[in-house]
Parts: sequence; structure tokens; C-alpha cells
Amino acid sequence: MATDLHRRDVLGALGGAAALSVAGAPAFAAAKATSLPFLAVGDWGRDGASHQRDVAMRMGRAAEAIDAGFVLSVGDNFYSAGVRSVSDPQWRTSFEDVYTAASLQKPWHVALGNHDYRGSPQAQIDYSRTSPRWRMPARYYKLSGADLGAPQVDFFCIDTSPMVSSYRQEFDDAIQANVASQDVDAQLAWLEGELSASKAPWKLVFGHHTVFSGGSTHGNTPELVARLKPILERHGVQAYINGHDHDLQHIQVAGVNYVCTGAGSEVRPVSAIPGTRFCLSRSGFSLYRLGLEALDLEFRDYLGATVYRAVLPRQGGAA
Repeated sequence: MATDLHRRDVLGALGGAAALSVAGAPAFAAAKATSLPFLAVGDWGRDGASHQRDVAMRMGRAAEAIDAGFVLSVGDNFYSAGVRSVSDPQWRTSFEDVYTAASLQKPWHVALGNHDYRGSPQAQIDYSRTSPRWRMPARYYKLSGADLGAPQVDFFCIDTSPMVSSYRQEFDDAIQANVASQDVDAQLAWLEGELSASKAPWKLVFGHHTVFSGGSTHGNTPELVARLKPILERHGVQAYINGHDHDLQHIQVAGVNYVCTGAGSEVRPVSAIPGTRFCLSRSGFSLYRLGLEALDLEFRDYLGATVYRAVLPRQGGAA
């Protein structure tokens, strides 16, 4: 009941825009040969608790219905301190034994979150060598759409924890030791270069931390506003997909769609901020179907209900 009341408050603050987006946008049409369907989820690894298992079940049904080719995981994959090795029991209790649907036995392209940095980030990279579906070749990497059979898009996974200055000051915390060795300038130069070189008309970036957010716990990330936002805008990135705040949000700023899908298990209150088209504090995930000229975005909650839908044209804006 609390989340429903909160949702009504947010819809009121948005002047009904979010409600219109659900009812007014077209439903996911039948798959076309040129479309690329996929899911995204973040902030999930809680041994199945806090609606994680409910979300996983609904993800499985959605993935089957749209024939999703893969899942993007936007970090905080294991609470509360990541994993310690490739044999850590959380691989089974929070991942393998939770996301069991046949439709989810597809590649999971994974980003690291700050809680993953409290354990061993390298263990999550190494697990890629033993798992048929866990894909994390490095802390940041490019996923070519041509390799996915969709040359209209390139994906870029970034590692955002080293960009947050406060983590480098927590000398009594394992996260500080893990971020200390990471070169943020080199990563941003890599991203700039890869985006510049990409010939794909769609460029989608995913990572853990928010750029803009109305989340009650974290909100905007100043370092990403200062350093990542200009890169996204300069290279015409259509969407940045993230987690960190435990909610579902769609925010538009300067032609970039900021999609928060950090509701894979536990959720927290969220409010509208400038640019918000939708926000909701309820466990869930996001679905996408990418065509040549538009990206369909849909949020579904842990009960399987569609709570928001929008069509994002390639040249910015939303319908």
C-alpha cells in the first residue's frame, strides 16, 4: 500500500505524464527481423529475498514472451560485500538458483557496482571463464551489436565506482583498496575513443551509478554529472542504463534518456526531479526492443504488471 500511495504522489507531481506514458504508448508489437529484444536489472543479489525471486520469475516469463537475447546487469550483483572467489556460495544462492528460467539461460552482460567492489571484482571477471552465461570480460568493455546480429547498436559497459571520489577516501573499507588501482582518466578516454569510432546509429551505455536520479538514498552523482554527462551528449548516446538507487526511473536531460533499473530486489522511496518522466518505488526490471528508428522501453514490477512504457526515437525525445 505504501508504494501505491507513493506512486500516486509521484504521478501527481508529474502532472499525469507517467500515467499517460503507460496508456498512450503502443504495446510491444510482434518482433521484427530488425529488432533486438533484451532485459535489464540491477541491485539484485540477496539470496532470493526482498522480492528478488519474484522479479526473477517475472523476468523469465517476459524474456520468453519477447524472445530476449540477453540480460544487462547494471551492478550490485551480490550483497552486501560482493563475492570472494569463483567458488563463493553466493554464485549459487543469489544467481544460479534464482534466475532459473530457460529463457534466462542467455548471456548476462554484467557491470560492477559499489557493493561488488567490497568483495573481489576480479572474481566476477573470472567467473566468465566458468559460466556459460555470465559475461564480464573486463571492468569496462564494448559489446558490439554486430556480434549480436544487430549492427544498428553498440553497447558500452562502464565501471563507475572508481569515478566516485568518496570511495577513495574510505581507508578502512575494502572498497577503497579496490578502486585505488583504477585509472578513471584512462577509462573515460577509452569511452570517448570507442564512442567516437562507433559507426552504429544507436549507442547505449550502461553502468551502476546514477547520473541523474530522484532516489532518496543517492540521487545525482556529481562526478558523473561533471565527467560522464558531457561525453554522452557529445557522442549522441541515446540512453544510459543504471542502477544504484533502488527504484525504477526514466529521466530525460539534454536529449539523453537516463533509465534507472535498480529495483531487482529491495526498494527505497523515490521522487520526481527536473526531467523525470516516470519514477516508482517497487521491485521490478526493464524490457527493451531496439529497432532501427526507436527503442521501446517498458518497466514491469515483481507481479508482472506493466507500470510504464515509452518509445524513444533515435534522435532523442520520447513518445
